[in-house]
Amino acid sequence: MDHGLSKVYRIGAGLMGLVLIAFGILGLTHHIGFFDTGGATAAGLNTNGALSVLSVVVGAILFAGMVIGGNFASTLNIVFGGLFLLSGFVNLALLQTDANFLAFQIQNVLFSFVVGLMLLVFGMYGRVSGGLPHDNPYWRARHPEEAERFDRGEWHPVSGMTAGRQTARVRMQGAPHAGLGSMGPGTSGSGSRRGTAGQVAGRGGGAGGSGDKER
Repeated sequence: MDHGLSKVYRIGAGLMGLVLIAFGILGLTHHIGFFDTGGATAAGLNTNGALSVLSVVVGAILFAGMVIGGNFASTLNIVFGGLFLLSGFVNLALLQTDANFLAFQIQNVLFSFVVGLMLLVFGMYGRVSGGLPHDNPYWRARHPEEAERFDRGEWHPVSGMTAGRQTARVRMQGAPHAGLGSMGPGTSGSGSRRGTAGQVAGRGGGAGGSGDKER
């Protein structure tokens, strides 16, 4: 969707994609064997032809996500972030085995973890949290009824209070009080209580006055 968060997702996908493409191209320029495990390096990381091609392909997919942006870029960052973390753990277990056909070393494992975490942070930003504001598109999609009340002006955003906390507070207070008291700007719940107390006192005084007249 066209939202300010899309810029974050685009930057994350584009930045990580550029890093991976650069690493893959450097590996390809060394003309390393496709499944060579002889310890050839590029940019300080072990590599071979297979890892170089894979890096270029993944980087190109991330670049495509940057171009598309929106929810697609966010989801793509999250998916590839999880895959990079999984790759780090799997290749860590394969370091000293014959199945290490991507020529991973410990520095490659650490790089995979770093890229995975960064992609997850970029992808989850403004999407996976318990403190999203009322104008956040993901919060609005998950809470359409509350979002409509915000749009109709029944609820007013309170500075320093997240949409989730405000919604829970309104539900605790009851629907008739939505938008009143401390929930709306320029209103005060104490004023309403004082007005109610005054009405009760007035009724009490009126009753007492009628009693005096009877006496």
